[in-house]
Amino acid sequence: MRVLFIGDIVGRKARNLAQEKIVILKDQLKLDAVIVNVENAAGGFGVTPAICDDFFLAGADVLTTGNHVWDKREIISYISESDRLLRPLNMIKGTPGLGMTIIKLKSGTIGVANIMTNLFMSRTDPVFEKLTDIVNYLKLNDNVNFSLVDVHGEASSEKMAIANALDGEVSAVVGTHTHVPTADHQILEKGTAYITDVGMSGDYNSIIGMNKEDALNRFLNPSSKKTKLEVSPGEPTLCAVVIETGINGLSKSINPLRLGGKLEQVSLK
Repeated sequence: MRVLFIGDIVGRKARNLAQEKIVILKDQLKLDAVIVNVENAAGGFGVTPAICDDFFLAGADVLTTGNHVWDKREIISYISESDRLLRPLNMIKGTPGLGMTIIKLKSGTIGVANIMTNLFMSRTDPVFEKLTDIVNYLKLNDNVNFSLVDVHGEASSEKMAIANALDGEVSAVVGTHTHVPTADHQILEKGTAYITDVGMSGDYNSIIGMNKEDALNRFLNPSSKKTKLEVSPGEPTLCAVVIETGINGLSKSINPLRLGGKLEQVSLK
């Protein structure tokens, strides 16, 4: 299978770009599935039901989130009824929504899990205790043909440890949250595709997608009242990876994709 994963969508311009490109790339790259992290899609903080619907209409198959998932309260009722919008699996018991899902598509069955790391992040249940549940639920060649885990977190070491714990058990482990694309995309020893962070889809003439002046003021004046952060208004870069698997569900390749905006462009044939 050939699957596109798009990193954290930050704001209106980035989501418009992503929705436009999903339509084009599905045909151009002969994609079997599209997965998008949308936790910053609504003005940089959270996601709304309307935004989710727009991504599904554009051709996204599963949406993932992270620590900002509840910033727009109207998403609670929507996520409670959806099997295609995920929140981190290791949020406390009783949290609305799903942390894993299995979706049947024309080209096969895909499984997606969304987890959040513990270091330097909002309090969640221990993430490593959930890995066995992921392996059992997203069992390659029994339950799914392709499986991906979105690891939303700050610490690179923790993401790498999770990936190595899951190596050979899932098709891909991709990192989100830091909003900076890393250059370590690779196939691990047992066949799992990995990247520490896909990077945000947003304006890189910014501080992690936010207006530079507002964000900088928080560092320069830490004792003052918090400045409200606004999404940086410049041209966004879409940051993504394309993962290709073999018949055993393990990965043959993972390639970055960067389109538009300030970053060096990387495209695929």
